[in-house]
Amino acid sequence: MAGIPPDRNIPVKPDILVHRDSHFSWLRTRFSAERTLMSWVRTGTAMVGFGFTMFQFFEGLNSREGVDPALVDPVWSRTISLSLVAVGTFAVFVALKEYRMFTRYLWSSEFRDIAGVGERPAWTPASMIATLLILIGTVTLVSLIIRLL
Repeated sequence: MAGIPPDRNIPVKPDILVHRDSHFSWLRTRFSAERTLMSWVRTGTAMVGFGFTMFQFFEGLNSREGVDPALVDPVWSRTISLSLVAVGTFAVFVALKEYRMFTRYLWSSEFRDIAGVGERPAWTPASMIATLLILIGTVTLVSLIIRLL
């Protein structure tokens, strides 16, 4: 097979060489979906992290003895903090769902000839990280709510 380094054992179908341009377009599309999911993961991480930090900062500031409370009504800071954690977690959940739907379409029989590789992987590194962030965000949100009770 021309174009494949001889020292690598990559399971590419022989007829993919005929569809080389389409195959590389398919790969670019697939990696674009990965980059999009990772962008949502970055955004969700920032929102969860900022919400948690904001919650901890104001709770610590308001609980100090001998110091006037930073906020007369801490409900707003708590609401915004919890909202940031919830929205960040939900955004990554929606992005992961869209990613899984799109990759299912990319790996469908319609594109099987130009994909050039085997079956669709069950998990990609990006989807594993997104799932992990959803779990972390959910645990963070629940622990903050329990702390308020």
